[in-house]
Amino acid sequence: MNFDLDDDQRDIAAGARDFFRGSASPAAARAGLEGGRPEPGRAALSDIGFLGITVPESAGGAGRTLLDLAVVAEQGGAVLAAPSLVTPARAAVLLAGEPELAAGLADGSTSFAVLDGSPDGSAPSVDAADATTFLALDGEDLVVGAGEVVPGRPLDATRGLASVRLTSRRVLATGAGELWARARQVGAVVMAAEDLGGADRCVQLGVAYAQEREAFGRRIGSYQAVKHLLVDAWVGVEQLRSLVWWAAWAADANPGELPLAAAAAKACAAAVYEQAAGTLVQVHGGIGFTWEHDAHLFWRRAKVDRLLLGDEAEHLDAVARLAVAGALGT
Repeated sequence: MNFDLDDDQRDIAAGARDFFRGSASPAAARAGLEGGRPEPGRAALSDIGFLGITVPESAGGAGRTLLDLAVVAEQGGAVLAAPSLVTPARAAVLLAGEPELAAGLADGSTSFAVLDGSPDGSAPSVDAADATTFLALDGEDLVVGAGEVVPGRPLDATRGLASVRLTSRRVLATGAGELWARARQVGAVVMAAEDLGGADRCVQLGVAYAQEREAFGRRIGSYQAVKHLLVDAWVGVEQLRSLVWWAAWAADANPGELPLAAAAAKACAAAVYEQAAGTLVQVHGGIGFTWEHDAHLFWRRAKVDRLLLGDEAEHLDAVARLAVAGALGT
C-alpha cells in the first residue's frame, strides 16, 4: 500500500503553507495569551475554503477527502494557526444529514463548536470560546443549539477552549452514538495532523539553531548530545507522519480501520509533539526557557493537545483493545 501523497495533495499542502505563513505566526499565538485574537480567524479560513474541505459539494463545500484536510491542517499546525480545523472536520461528519447547517459551516456564516462532555456543562471544548452554535451528544441524541459560554484562562489561547451549557437544543438525530464516535475519530486525526505540523516545525527550528549557535568554539550541532536529541525528535515526527496519513486515508478508503488508526495517530501525536517541543527548548539553552522566545508557544500547545479528545493513555488502551480484537483482520 502506498501512503505517499499524490500531486494534487502536494499542491494543496503548498498552497496551505503559503496561506498560513502569510496569515498566522507564533507572534499571533503570543498575542492571544495577552488578550489578542489568534490568527487567521474563522473568516479567513472560510474565505479560502478550508472550513468546507470535507463538506459535500451539494452543501457548498469542496467534497474533498480527510487526507486533503489533514495536509492543510499540518501546515496550520506549523504556525500555531487558529481556529483549529478539528472543529469543521468533526462538524462536517455530524452535519452530513443537515445540508443547510453544513452550508453554514462551509461558508462561515455559522460559528460552530463541538462540545465534549455533558451539554448541561461541557468539558473545555475546542473553539467554543467564540462560537455561537454548538453540537453536542445528549444521551444518544445529536443536538444543536445556543449556549452559555464560560472561557477559562488557557495555557494555549489558540485552542479557544471554553465550557458551555446549552440554553436551547434541537434534536438532529437519534441513536447518534456511532456517528458521534466517528466524528471524534476524525477530529483526532486532524488534531494529530496539526500536531505533526507543530512537531516538524520544532525540529526544523532546532536544527537551524544548532547549525549556527557556537559554544566552546564549535557549532553546538557538532556535539553528540545535541545531535541525539534532534534525531530522536525527527524519528518521532516521521513515525507520526505515517500514522496520520494512514488514519486520514482510512477515514475515506477503509472506514473499518479508522478507529484503530485514529487512536494510534492521536496517541503518538501526544508523545511526539511534547518531545519535539521539549527538544526545541533544550537546544536553545537559556534563551529557550524565556517568555521572549517562541519555543514555549509550541510547548504550550503540545501540553494542551495531549489532553484534548482523549489523552495518550485512553488512545493506547483503544489501540490495544482493537488490535487484540483483530481490527486489522488477516
